Amino acid sequence: MADNAPPPSNDGAGWAATVVLLRDGERGVEVLLAERPSGRGSFAGAWVFPGGVVERADVAGDGIGGIEAARRAAVRETREEVGLEVDIDELVPIAVWTPPKGAPKPLTTTFFAVRVPDGELVLAPDEVVSAEWVRPADALERHAGGTMTLWPPTWVTLHGLTHATSVDEVLTEYSGRGVHDYRARRDEARRLVIWQEDAEYDPAAAPQGDAGPRHRLVMDSLPWVYLNAY
Repeated sequence: MADNAPPPSNDGAGWAATVVLLRDGERGVEVLLAERPSGRGSFAGAWVFPGGVVERADVAGDGIGGIEAARRAAVRETREEVGLEVDIDELVPIAVWTPPKGAPKPLTTTFFAVRVPDGELVLAPDEVVSAEWVRPADALERHAGGTMTLWPPTWVTLHGLTHATSVDEVLTEYSGRGVHDYRARRDEARRLVIWQEDAEYDPAAAPQGDAGPRHRLVMDSLPWVYLNAY
């Protein structure tokens, strides 16, 4: 989805923005993950990228589901949650995630990536319990061991960063490939998240067995398995 493309429909649900903050660490690319408070709020107890709901003040004359409103929300939420001021013009849009029907908080969320700006982390105590710079592969290993809670969009984003060697490489790749639209569906047993490229995304379509394209996250046990052969 290009920057000026219309946003996908989310059937009247809300909109949100999330920022993947990146830095070059001693052992490779690191991302900033924030731990949400357990027992309350969105994604309780999960580790997430900073972000939140697009508010009316972010719209400034644009559509609330548009890219510019999402950019403003991304800057504001990063400032409010972790105290860092990102440059709105440096945000690289990388994905739009639309949750499956029946999601407890159905927010269509634009993910951005950016190199971390200078500044000290200042955590919002009511929204962030702690924050860590972590290599994507290490975060996935902790999730596989049951010690870090991740939601599918965060997990898939981390999975895509596991082989990155530098922030420059990541941002160049993201800028060149455009924004991917993820429209999710859950299977009846809630063991899979299936995206629109998958042969079984439309339950009314004829089954194709193992020969059909696959774009899904298998979550029936740890570690999760990501299949993206399409």
